[in-house]
Amino acid sequence: MEWLNLTSENQLKEINQRSFDPRFLGVLLFKHSTRCSISSSALNRLERNWKFSSETLPSYYLDLINYRQLSQKIAETYLIQHESPQVLIIKNGKCIYSTSHSDINVDDIISTIQINN
Repeated sequence: MEWLNLTSENQLKEINQRSFDPRFLGVLLFKHSTRCSISSSALNRLERNWKFSSETLPSYYLDLINYRQLSQKIAETYLIQHESPQVLIIKNGKCIYSTSHSDINVDDIISTIQINN
């Protein structure tokens, strides 16, 4: 899995623009707390079962410890509640999928993408 580090609000604008690009199935955001074992397990599970390339589903990794304000901006922008760990899929400028903790799994991501493409 090829992660793009999410570190600035300018990147949020880029993510929103990319979400409209027909070459992509959407854009994935993974919000990770580096101090949380549940978050580490979710990240590991996601990476072990990943089935997409960066050319079809660009994937961004947000370190919540270092970029908490950016996480809040994501919540405001996409009208979702902040959680950690959390996976979001952005498509056409909207959050079409949001889940957290042990509910993070690749099969649900695949189902969501299939429904929305």
